[in-house]
Amino acid sequence: MGEPYGGIVLATKSSPTVISDSPITDPGSGGKNLEVSNAFVGSRGKLDAKSSGALKKSSRYRSRSLSASSTDSYSSGSSSDEEDVSPRDKEQKNSNGFSDFCVRNINQHAFGRREIEIAEQEMPGIMALRKRAAEDKPLKSAKIVGCTHINAQTAVLIETLAELGAQVRWAACNIYSTQNEVGAALAEAGFPIFSWRGETEEDFWWCIDKCVNAENWQPNMILDDGGDATHLMLKKYPALFKVIKGIVEESVTGVHRLYQLSKAGKLSVPAMNVNDSVTKTKFDNLYSCRESIIDSLKRSTDIMFGGKQVVVCGYGEVGKGCCQALKGLGCVVYITEIDPICALQACMDGFRVVKLNEVIRNVDIVITATGNKNVVTREHMDKMKNGCIVCNMGHSNTEIDVNSLRTPDLTWEKVRSQVDHVIWPDGKRIVLLAEGRLVNLSCSSLPSFVVSITASTQALALIELFNAPQGRYKSDVYLLPKKMDEYVASLHLPTFDAHLTELTDEQAKYMGLNKAGPFKPNYYRY
Repeated sequence: MGEPYGGIVLATKSSPTVISDSPITDPGSGGKNLEVSNAFVGSRGKLDAKSSGALKKSSRYRSRSLSASSTDSYSSGSSSDEEDVSPRDKEQKNSNGFSDFCVRNINQHAFGRREIEIAEQEMPGIMALRKRAAEDKPLKSAKIVGCTHINAQTAVLIETLAELGAQVRWAACNIYSTQNEVGAALAEAGFPIFSWRGETEEDFWWCIDKCVNAENWQPNMILDDGGDATHLMLKKYPALFKVIKGIVEESVTGVHRLYQLSKAGKLSVPAMNVNDSVTKTKFDNLYSCRESIIDSLKRSTDIMFGGKQVVVCGYGEVGKGCCQALKGLGCVVYITEIDPICALQACMDGFRVVKLNEVIRNVDIVITATGNKNVVTREHMDKMKNGCIVCNMGHSNTEIDVNSLRTPDLTWEKVRSQVDHVIWPDGKRIVLLAEGRLVNLSCSSLPSFVVSITASTQALALIELFNAPQGRYKSDVYLLPKKMDEYVASLHLPTFDAHLTELTDEQAKYMGLNKAGPFKPNYYRY
């Protein structure tokens, strides 16, 4: 038996537009396309080489600013305000001579450390878990490949996993969401971090490859956001993939692919669907997006929300959070939906459910939150009014058909980091944020407290899969046990000085519950 943490026993050991259906070229594969099944393709997409080269030479992309730091966001492969020299071309060492990392600028480590310390103050759950489980080392001998957003909150998770005994190697799941100073701080602390803001697509896959394939390193766990590390290991290193003990996946996109793999009989290891755990869906997807959508739009465009017409594509948890915030600031909000249940929820919440074509000519802001592809097409963007803001809150960059805008008849004008004007021949322009990638992680930051909930869930899922006796989990996709969901929530309640009511023996018997939980059946919808 393991040590109990708050009532839980943790086992211990002593075509460019058809992005997701096209072959993906992995760096290091000799330039040959890997034939990838439709069930599992990396979510980043790939820019056609010929069109990319043509655009680099084209005068149709102009920089609004004349400063050296304001660079063309897709001809250079970077929307970063940092220097253009690739970190891969630099010889990098930290102050102790450690060199197994690749970040933008190791000299930013002191700044990054302060960012991490600020995040720790607002992440009580993961810090409590670190304190309670550090002595027990439930992740001793775990070798984790991480592929998530690299920011101050992720750094707190990484350092917690290390405190619990794990070795980690980490890359970013998004080319624009990395906080360079945080990457530097982690590298200075001796963590193999391969990530910087404004990677090219080739850099992106190279970084993940460096985490998977390293000397004296055989990974046995994957923590993924979007399925890219799982994809690369499965396709490029199948022998390594077979010895993985478990995968923890936290995004809608990645989970969808895992279920497809499982259905096709191609998932040879157990996986934990953290995204659909209550503490992820109801908090990270809803409350985090409710705050961060406003933050990212304000920072990038300085827009006034009162009276603006907004269409939100998708009324899942992310869409619900966005709509709550926008409605609260006086926006007129429209919803597009394919699911009649979500559509009815939107109607009952006071929103009009429409088809995108019905409102596209009049809206001021378009936000995608579906997890699908080609939700906003070139045809839609041709109809938008001058100054319309277009952005994505879903995980993948496939929701807005950005590649259809990379044509000779349109001019791209960089306004500031992550903000581009796309100008039509008649002078009409739309404002495209983060080139269709996650706008909140590219243009702002997430509330640390909500990320603490998700990070705690991820850590517990890793502990559970790593220490599970053989046979408990088969090669399938599982949800986090509800008892762990409740434990994660309980870790965060002291912050609010919240006091839980306890059942009496009589009440527990009447309800048919254990006094320590779980308090709801698995089919309960919160």
